[in-house]
Amino acid sequence: CPRCMQCDTKFDFITRKHHCRRCGKCFCDKCCSKKVPLPRMCFVDPVRQCAECALISQKETEFYDKQLKVLMNGATFFVTLGTSDKSELMVCRLSNNQRYLVLDGDSHYEIEIIQISTVQILTEGFTPGGGNTRAIGMILQYKVPGSEELTQMKFTASEDFSCNKKLSASWLAAMHKATKLLYESRDQ
Repeated sequence: CPRCMQCDTKFDFITRKHHCRRCGKCFCDKCCSKKVPLPRMCFVDPVRQCAECALISQKETEFYDKQLKVLMNGATFFVTLGTSDKSELMVCRLSNNQRYLVLDGDSHYEIEIIQISTVQILTEGFTPGGGNTRAIGMILQYKVPGSEELTQMKFTASEDFSCNKKLSASWLAAMHKATKLLYESRDQ
């Protein structure tokens, strides 16, 4: 006999089953009572979701409303490729179709998001008591199409006042949130 995926309640004439519109699993009314918009699946109006999916959907909505604009507008960084000791001043932004990380300077790179394997945000100001940290850069590893080897890029916020340091920190914070969302959605 079918049961709720979360609380194991048996479905009958009184306890009806409901499907989470995100994961598709069956739940009782109590375990699938959250109603959240799910625009990536073309549900503009709030739809029924289980608690776990509703939390992820809320994070995605917040990301699309706030962080995506920051990533698409871009910020300026010193970019170091691989083990090189030379860095280049580049504007880094998310492409309009949200599929590429575009870097423009004297050189030009387009890194497909799906090829990125790791993103590590570099911070300073960490204290053991959990004090404020500030994002100052990131290390990105990705696969170059046609190769199995990983390439590494290091992004460092510019110390130059003509390059807005606050904008770079906001961009890195948005990138950190994007990475967390991406890994959470891959785990599902």
